[in-house]
Amino acid sequence: MKSFRSILIISLTILSFPLRAGDGFCGIRNTSFQATESITFKVMYAVVGAHFGAGEVTFTSTLERLNNRPVYHLTGDGKTYPFYDKVFKVRDRYESYIDTATLQPYKFVRNVYEGGYKKYENVTFNKTTNTAITNDGVFKVPNCVQDVLSSIFYARNIDFNKYNPGDKIPFSVFLDNQLYEMYIRYIGKETVKTKYGKFRAIKFKPLLIKGTLFEGGEKMTVWVSDDANHIPVRIESPISVGTVKVDMIGYRNLRHSLSSLMSLR
Repeated sequence: MKSFRSILIISLTILSFPLRAGDGFCGIRNTSFQATESITFKVMYAVVGAHFGAGEVTFTSTLERLNNRPVYHLTGDGKTYPFYDKVFKVRDRYESYIDTATLQPYKFVRNVYEGGYKKYENVTFNKTTNTAITNDGVFKVPNCVQDVLSSIFYARNIDFNKYNPGDKIPFSVFLDNQLYEMYIRYIGKETVKTKYGKFRAIKFKPLLIKGTLFEGGEKMTVWVSDDANHIPVRIESPISVGTVKVDMIGYRNLRHSLSSLMSLR
């Protein structure tokens, strides 16, 4: 059975789709979320017809100050359920501090425990020099680079009405001392049924890097709410053995009404 670590990466990174400076999205302003928002997702794994929940991921935002600047403090907490702890215990915490006006990250922290493996990462983004300062050195990055957590909130402000089905939206993200240049392909709009309910949704497919868990290409599908919040409501992908699904199961303090919700389950 594949580890929950890999499944958690789906929730904390594939939900994100930041855009490159060259694509003119540095001027995006926040209209989709507010401080005190909280959204919870259930991570489910299916193999040979059997389905079970492996754990949950919760994203939150609060309003704070960092170096005398107003910032949104974003957090992503992932953990396995107690029964799965005996197989592969995960307690992961991701944090990002982003400018309230530009939504650009100033600081990113990753503190993870995954089946006995521990890692702590601290990244400071210098927007004057376009560098990322990490535990291991200084790395050159684009002007509008995002971290894996800030990108989730940044990209929720994309106006998908400007795109046609089949259009590619490129993105850059800095993680593990590397810069990744990828894209999502906008598919269109459709209705999707999840564990929470039935939604009008925006559908797209992110380009994946081939690895031990995922096949490369556009195999994963993501649905976000077709309303002003643009919250992910479902993620689904085949993996090397089985299928993984991530569904939104709860929320608090959304900035707008969840008008895309057509009916509860």
